[in-house]
Amino acid sequence: MGVQRLPLSGITVVSLEQAVAAPYATRQLADLGARVIKVERPGGGDFARRYDTTVHGHSSYFVWLNRSKESLTLDLKDPRGREVLHRLLDDADVFVQNLAPGAAARLGLDPASVTADRPRLIPCTVSGYGTSGPWADRKAYDLLVQCQTGLVSLTGTPEHTARTGISVADIAAGMYAYSGVLTALYTRATTGTAPPVEVSLFEALAEWMGQPAYYTEHGGTQPPRLGTRHATIAPYGTYRAADGVEVLLSVQNEREWAALCADFLGRPELTGDPRFATGADRVAHRDEVDAVIAARIARSDSGDVLDALRRVGVASAGVNDVAAFLGHPVLAGRDRWRPVGVPGGATVRALLPPADLAGMPARMDPVPAVGEHTEAILTGLGHSPAEIAALRADGVV
Repeated sequence: MGVQRLPLSGITVVSLEQAVAAPYATRQLADLGARVIKVERPGGGDFARRYDTTVHGHSSYFVWLNRSKESLTLDLKDPRGREVLHRLLDDADVFVQNLAPGAAARLGLDPASVTADRPRLIPCTVSGYGTSGPWADRKAYDLLVQCQTGLVSLTGTPEHTARTGISVADIAAGMYAYSGVLTALYTRATTGTAPPVEVSLFEALAEWMGQPAYYTEHGGTQPPRLGTRHATIAPYGTYRAADGVEVLLSVQNEREWAALCADFLGRPELTGDPRFATGADRVAHRDEVDAVIAARIARSDSGDVLDALRRVGVASAGVNDVAAFLGHPVLAGRDRWRPVGVPGGATVRALLPPADLAGMPARMDPVPAVGEHTEAILTGLGHSPAEIAALRADGVV
């Protein structure tokens, strides 16, 4: 039996990408078998390579986002560099870019320009606030977008706001770029039309703000910052057990509330208490609910608390740090880790993509060094060794 052909085998993606959002989109395309040619600046390459040096001397961001890609260095300010890029685009299926505002147009790489003679090419633009509108010329980074969408105002404690601990705006934009490209490929396959794709960090995260937006617009006030508590569900949050470990529990319906009261708290009478009769009532009397639960959990060690909550059917978990997550029994038990090479010969473990396709193992190839595939790509375009050497000498590649 031969090797299973991956879903995007035969698809070529050329990506003029940097940082997080666009690289996350194209890495997921590479996971599915697409050939992803990552165009980087000669010398330093993608600046995300230098965010940190924690993974065998490489950036944790870059290692996460760039496996299974080919790295080509090109100076696009030089006409010879642009010529190479255009030759690649002639045979590409998808062109992804997240350059600074206006940069793609100045280089003749805006969607209209790159598709003028390439009707089957799908251009994907990832921007900060969109390519039109009053903020089209503004740069946007993850935390700026968290602030502008109101996410930071929802995150933290009553006293202090906080950014989320991951680059959530970049990740949201990368996910929508990925799904947008897949949709465009499907549309091209079924209709012959290759629609351009555009995603902005701001609008991607704005979509994720839907629930608090409706709550605020129709309720008159925005959800409060409550740390690990939930603005519209109670009880929901963390409580400290006798051994000092925090335990999270969540009650989502009346059946769970009744089980918690009778079988965990030992207070079945609370089920009929009008202060706690409905979810809205419990939210209105959150402090009283939390006081009862906190007192009960404080009497037992966390392991005993979690065992008891599981027995009564109430969702619960200990609060892991990242080290505990890395050793999580679900990841080990489901065999989710795979080895991936990084520049220099080291190997790291990487998680399989979350979406399993039966019979199609994900592609998990190495992370490229800056310009690692430049010579092979140029040779494939017909450049001779002497021509490649001349381009190197002039700093074009």
